[in-house]
Amino acid sequence: MQKTFIKGGRRGAYLLALMLAWALASAGCARLPYTTKTIHEDSRVVVAVQRDVQPQTYTHPVQLTGAELSSLLRGFSIREQQHLPLRWFAEEQPPKPLFREDDLQALAPYLAQGFQEVGPNDRVHFEVRNPGFNTGYGRDTIAGWMAVRDPYLYLTIEYFHTQIPVRKSDDYDSNYPLPPPAPKEYLLYFEPRRFYSRDEKRVPVVEYRQFLKSGEAGVTVPR
Repeated sequence: MQKTFIKGGRRGAYLLALMLAWALASAGCARLPYTTKTIHEDSRVVVAVQRDVQPQTYTHPVQLTGAELSSLLRGFSIREQQHLPLRWFAEEQPPKPLFREDDLQALAPYLAQGFQEVGPNDRVHFEVRNPGFNTGYGRDTIAGWMAVRDPYLYLTIEYFHTQIPVRKSDDYDSNYPLPPPAPKEYLLYFEPRRFYSRDEKRVPVVEYRQFLKSGEAGVTVPR
């Protein structure tokens, strides 16, 4: 009887640990932003409204044209954040432009629409998809989100030319979804640098209105 009791106790402890792990995982997932509306989706571009579960004070909606957003995004360059000792070698390489011109042409109009349909607790999430290294196997993906809290524009990149598989036999498929690769950490840069600063929480931001008013934006902005 003593052995039976010990085995039963171990089994109960194991089940309790499993339940605790499941509860923690569920709680972690519940804290992630979630999609409330898809603005546009095709094989090349996905733009959606995401709700942030933490209270935000974004100044949404915002009237930004596709030309203005293209001009803003054209100023960004990026490199993957590395840790020592790889960081020494990574810092010798110049950052790469965030988007190609054809990416901007495909993406910007739907971003402009997204900014008109978000609220103070929402952000505009986007994906730009190009053919992967192996045709038919996956997509070369740039993904992230944008938001505005006047006078600042926020941009976070989750994937930069990340190869995401799409077949049923792989880790991720639109019909049988499993979690995609974990987002990486990136360092963003913006030119002209004088418009790139930090908010009160030390988060990098673009003073987008000042930039759009300047002659360097390349667009005419009536204000």
